[in-house]
Amino acid sequence: MAALPPREFAAQVLPGCVVPTARQGLAQLWPLLLLCLGARLLHRLQPPIPRGLSRGAPLTPAAPPRCGSAAAGGKHAGAAAGGLLALHHFFGAQALWVALLSGLCALTLLLSRARAQRGLCLALAALSYLLMGELHMVDTVTWHKMRGAQMVVAMKAVSLGFDLDRGAGGGPGGEPSPAQVLGYLCSPGSVVFGPWEPFGAYLRAVEGPPLSAAWARKGLRSLGLALLCLLVSTCLAPFLFSCLLPLYGARALRRWLRAYESALSFHFSNYFVAFLSEATATLAGSGASLHHDNLRWDLAVSRPLRVELPRSMADVVTNWNLPMSRWLHTYVFQTARRLGTFAAVLGTYAASALLHGLSFHLAAVLLSLGLITYVEHVLRKRLAAIFDACVLSKRCPPGCAHRHKDALWVRGLNGALGAVALFHLSYLGALFDVEADDAVEEQGYGMSYTIRKWSELNWASHWVTLGCWVLARLLR
Repeated sequence: MAALPPREFAAQVLPGCVVPTARQGLAQLWPLLLLCLGARLLHRLQPPIPRGLSRGAPLTPAAPPRCGSAAAGGKHAGAAAGGLLALHHFFGAQALWVALLSGLCALTLLLSRARAQRGLCLALAALSYLLMGELHMVDTVTWHKMRGAQMVVAMKAVSLGFDLDRGAGGGPGGEPSPAQVLGYLCSPGSVVFGPWEPFGAYLRAVEGPPLSAAWARKGLRSLGLALLCLLVSTCLAPFLFSCLLPLYGARALRRWLRAYESALSFHFSNYFVAFLSEATATLAGSGASLHHDNLRWDLAVSRPLRVELPRSMADVVTNWNLPMSRWLHTYVFQTARRLGTFAAVLGTYAASALLHGLSFHLAAVLLSLGLITYVEHVLRKRLAAIFDACVLSKRCPPGCAHRHKDALWVRGLNGALGAVALFHLSYLGALFDVEADDAVEEQGYGMSYTIRKWSELNWASHWVTLGCWVLARLLR
């Protein structure tokens, strides 16, 4: 497409992309939003004051309140029914596969009550089901469409199993009822787009925090940001360097700018899902916390600015999806840490790859991320020790022992390392090509596609990672 002046570009994109995209998005989403709002009103049928809440505590305690009454059971059944209706709206009859996974997880939890490794049993059951479904039971295109919902249900089930192993009860006698489990797994606020939430957060939502203007503002704000990110991903980012900023210069530079363009479009599609999941979860009553006796609706799923202007790749991974990052750290990394930090890091990214499905390009991206973040962590740790400066992957707390905290050269070094992280992001995002064929995108990018795209960029990110690892070894 030829380069266009901004006014002409806006005149073409507004009626041709922005308006139809926004209209289609709202047409698809309004039934889900109504179901979430209906669940919220259902949760308010009983007294709204959460029980067992201490001053200053979040509304997601390790030991959730007990909701064993018949009325509460009706709330959980209503939540499960609302979630199944939401799944049917988006996936039609194929929603049965998500419902079967939920039923399998609930049955596995019931049969493993006498065991001490319920988390492991649920992890094996969910993983086996996901692998069997992708390899044998459902065609690839259909399964990929349901991948997000399947992943959220599996994450909820595994976290519930491990929490119960650690003594966090959920109902009368310390065990969650089947209605509670199914309501949690199929809650309409998170079953389609996420986010993952712990069992305690779901039970607090069932308790029904009071309706307020702050709750409505949070839901509307997140929905507005979701639609904005959808428009950027669909109508702006794909044409960034073809219409708004025409490309000149060396072929290699144009290739890297195209890679950044693809990465940017993919990033904003992720932010769309993140903000949409914030909106649906908030409308359903999740995501509130108590600060100095004030109830705040402050659920955050993603922080786009920390991804697009990164301090480090570790910061990118954490802020890309905050609830999933928390889940991986709590239930995978901490469990595997006894095997060593490197093994725990790779195991965490391998678990993420399995949850995302048997897709070669996703596995390649996630495992590459694991290597990049580990090498970056080691290198920055060496530099922090040598220069006695705050240049670690994560920001140092205010009272850290480093001598140099905010000097100009420290900022420059962090900026240079952040630029390297942006380079890695462009390289990894090049796989999500906005110009790829729709059929290829639906079925998943194969090995040949992944190798071809990274070969066009001369495997630069992997070579830089190798160089950083060698440098870290020399600085020992």
